[in-house]
Amino acid sequence: MANLKPFRRRSREDDTDDDGEEVGPGAVAGGGHAARDSNIKHQLRISRALRAYLVDKKILTGDQAGVDLDADTLTPDLRAFAEKPHIVVPPECIDRSHPLPEYFVSSSHNTYLLAHQLYGSSCATAYESVLKAGCRCVEIDAWDNKDDPDEPKVTHGWTLTSNISFRAVCEAIRDVHDQEAQEAQENPDAGQPAPILLSLENHCNPHGQKRLVHIMKEVFAHRLLSEEVRRQGHLEQAGAGEHVALADLGSKIAVIVEYHWPGEKDDSDSSTDDSSSNGADDDNDDDDDDDKEEKEARRQYREARRIAAPSARIIPELSELGVYAQSVKPRDTSWFDPSGGPFVGPHHHLINVSESGLMSHLPAHSRLISDHNAHHLMRVYPKGTRISSRNLKPVKFWGVGAQICALNWQTFGASMQLNEALFSGTDGFVLKPRSLRPVPPSDSPDPPDSPKKNRRRRLRLHVAGATDVPIPTSTEASDTKPYLTCTLVHPDNVSGKPPKRKTSPYRQHRFTKFLRGPDENPPQNDPLWDEVLEWEYEENDLVFLRMLIKSDDSWATNPIFAVAAVRLLYSTGEWSFIRMLDLKGQETKCSVLVKLEIEPVEDGLDRFFRKQR
Repeated sequence: MANLKPFRRRSREDDTDDDGEEVGPGAVAGGGHAARDSNIKHQLRISRALRAYLVDKKILTGDQAGVDLDADTLTPDLRAFAEKPHIVVPPECIDRSHPLPEYFVSSSHNTYLLAHQLYGSSCATAYESVLKAGCRCVEIDAWDNKDDPDEPKVTHGWTLTSNISFRAVCEAIRDVHDQEAQEAQENPDAGQPAPILLSLENHCNPHGQKRLVHIMKEVFAHRLLSEEVRRQGHLEQAGAGEHVALADLGSKIAVIVEYHWPGEKDDSDSSTDDSSSNGADDDNDDDDDDDKEEKEARRQYREARRIAAPSARIIPELSELGVYAQSVKPRDTSWFDPSGGPFVGPHHHLINVSESGLMSHLPAHSRLISDHNAHHLMRVYPKGTRISSRNLKPVKFWGVGAQICALNWQTFGASMQLNEALFSGTDGFVLKPRSLRPVPPSDSPDPPDSPKKNRRRRLRLHVAGATDVPIPTSTEASDTKPYLTCTLVHPDNVSGKPPKRKTSPYRQHRFTKFLRGPDENPPQNDPLWDEVLEWEYEENDLVFLRMLIKSDDSWATNPIFAVAAVRLLYSTGEWSFIRMLDLKGQETKCSVLVKLEIEPVEDGLDRFFRKQR
């Protein structure tokens, strides 16, 4: 009865499409090296209806498809077809020879938290979970420990969240690093692991900072970025050296520390401060639905932070350890706008800004910001009202070249699904599109009116059907009407709703099922749609397609059964099975047979010349 909400605002119901569930162990979550576990491929089943479809479309022959076999028995040809990857990452996307600012990095926000941002639990094993799921940049909020000044703690300051020792966090990161190194040694063909970036939010006094340095050197030891690379980084920060390439970082642990101007107060926090937003709000989230407890917790947090803000100062020992790079919270727009005067700060910096702070400059200054991000790092973190661990929408920030979109990995919602799509099949670092990287002197940029800037594309999604839709045990399969709803996510769509298309709800023909074969009238958990969904969009390398299998339930919010997302650049353009994920970020037995077909959209002039030929 709780789901019977016929008068609920439709926009709120649509918003549930973005929801996820708590990420569990073994989740592919953010993509990267752990994505798409091949160990469960043997569980894959292909319904007789989809086998018949493959034969009808002349993709496989009857013998190859095994149309007369049960769903659990796969012929060698059908198994090879089913296990064929649905994406192929272009080799240039994982080339490590470029400077670090030219890569997107799979990143986590408030990594130590297991749930709520203001009164959740903290745990060191959270670092192990996200790193194994493909994350390469984790956040550590370090604070003085009154009970033991020599052992700083990690917590969300001025809140009711629990705390853990800084040493325990470092040990968890070290253990994952060593495990990855051991696996690489046993399997040299897999390549070396990617570096791990530590985004260190320091709230410690000088003694506490010295302890941070001591603990990191003691626990990480040789795993830390080498002194030679750190020396190059220092030269780079002074404007006297070249950018350090991703390959130069090897498989080491690199520390990002803050830069503070003289007299600056530590009055901003990477999870709840929106001081730079100018009131901007980039999307309608659930602020109005916050309960009184959450609102009161947020009020107490802001008041405690205002009263207790200490002086911000990074001691030389910590600054020397964290040379790549220095994190700066901008005071004005000089970091991207030359007309605002020269930027005062380290030569090689990382702009650390909230999503609201960045949205206040978009889309008006998108070009200037992407030009800045071609040479320097940017970290975007969730705005302060996202205390329940809902996430920022990363695609529009990737679209202006933001390398580090720090996401809450606690739940596998829409943003984490898109993160998985970007980094799936990679080591957690993906080279940015050519348009978001520095332009070599030999290359002249395209003029604003160049046809390349306005090329239209048409996406045709051919949807055959699905096998083993994970219908909850509490639901009668016969009561469901599964359909596939798909959203095209484009980085230029800064504030509007992304366009959706969906198939018709599938319903088994109950009264004629005895007259039809299983390939013509499959059950609800093996739906057959056989439809084509279409979109038109401006060509861009950062366009994603997000797919959800839902049920068309009357008088209730349509439940989500399974999800998947694909970066169109990685699409093979061929028929393939996409292994669907559940809302915890884990692979299911469910697979959807689709084909993504992309073609140019001809304008009048194109059609004229084609006819002339």
